[in-house]
Amino acid sequence: MKGKFGQKLKDAKLAVTFRDVILVPNWVEVEPKEIDLTTRATVNHKLNLPFISSPMDTVTEAEMAIALARLGGLGILHRNCSIEDQVKMAAQVRRAESLIIRDVITLSMTQTIGDAIDLMQKHQISGLPVVEGEKLVGLITGRDVRFAHRTLRVGDVMTKKLVTAKEGTTLEEAKDILHTNRIEKLPIVDDNGTLRGLITFRDIMLRGRFPNAARNQEGKLLCGAAVSPFDLERAKKLDKHVDVLVIDVAHFHNANVFRSTKNILKEIKADVVVGNIGTYKAAEDIVTKLERVAGIRVGIGSGSICTTSEVAKAGSPTLFAAAQVADALREHGVDIPIIADGGISGSGDIALALGAGSSTVMMGNLFARCKEAPGNLVAIGGRYYKQYRGMGSASAMARRYSMDRYSVPAKGISEGVEGWVPYKGEVATVVQELTDGLRAAMGYAGARNIPELWEKAEFAVMSSAGIEEAKPHDILLPGEA
Repeated sequence: MKGKFGQKLKDAKLAVTFRDVILVPNWVEVEPKEIDLTTRATVNHKLNLPFISSPMDTVTEAEMAIALARLGGLGILHRNCSIEDQVKMAAQVRRAESLIIRDVITLSMTQTIGDAIDLMQKHQISGLPVVEGEKLVGLITGRDVRFAHRTLRVGDVMTKKLVTAKEGTTLEEAKDILHTNRIEKLPIVDDNGTLRGLITFRDIMLRGRFPNAARNQEGKLLCGAAVSPFDLERAKKLDKHVDVLVIDVAHFHNANVFRSTKNILKEIKADVVVGNIGTYKAAEDIVTKLERVAGIRVGIGSGSICTTSEVAKAGSPTLFAAAQVADALREHGVDIPIIADGGISGSGDIALALGAGSSTVMMGNLFARCKEAPGNLVAIGGRYYKQYRGMGSASAMARRYSMDRYSVPAKGISEGVEGWVPYKGEVATVVQELTDGLRAAMGYAGARNIPELWEKAEFAVMSSAGIEEAKPHDILLPGEA
């Protein structure tokens, strides 16, 4: 046993971070514009861009999830709210656009114009099918109710002569029917006249505006939501509305968490992402002890608002964690996508994370700066900033819904901070900057796509002097003048 503790220091691993490493240029046969950024978020769901927004209450609610999915990424709705509020956000994403709306909101003929107006305003829609039982009997639109008295019956003002379509109608066929008949809503009915869905002109137009959108097999925008491993009720209710459920804990490699997650995996149909983890052993235990895991989220203590590595002096930097987990999965012959989460400050870090074996990256700080993020916008010193806080911060935990992410109240200490980040405008602008930078980085590596980057990426560790030299230097920049 002599020298046991000294040996621990000698055996200490080098846990490199994004700041320590640079991508080595390689032989290139591809131009950046030719690079394919499609990837998998989970085993069953594909993205057109490898960007996922973090489930934080100043980052991802319905507006961010919709905007990011339309651009080709994925938003994970935060859980620092009631089950009802989170389900409502998920339903809002689901209804944002699709080829065929299945969960159609309807009215009966005996309801009033006031009921119709209230439903249209509540769900931000311009028309409602009218049914008798399940049979379609009419359609009422904003034009029908505009000057009608609220006490009138729906059956008195609805449009009764309808143009409908059958199941299996294609996008092009729907376009032709809508155009020929100069209508904006096309009900889908079966042979008995039962309402089966609804196609709208608005949704078709949105599909044209966002051809790169990430969608599920039904044509709806991909949506994810975070849940506690101990909240099976929330998971079951969200399962009807989302494609991906993310088990949201700071340290997933925990016996109680594993036991609870097994119950969720048995009960849930959506793809389940587990995490966060940061070691080879944690990944090994996941693939040998849990079934149906569809994604793994890696990185502990690297986020810009996370103080875990400082408070507990424990963590696993995202780049290091990604490499550890990727090696474990490959050596066990398991094909599960990795989500690199935390510490990413730009497109170069994204390239490093992907080169270390990740399929996607999860970002909070960069997306918190966007108009679509729910954080408050404030002016400080003549510049605009948005609120950003960690889910382990005192104010986030004061809402209590996120307390178990950091095992509170067992720990009794916050592991995050809150503050302000520079406002960047619409998320589309940020995504475009990251996309262009990532393609440039992959071009230097000579990789045509993300799987090729896994094989071709080479890293070099930089000295502290080299890190400083890699930045702009020996020049007075305009912002410093």
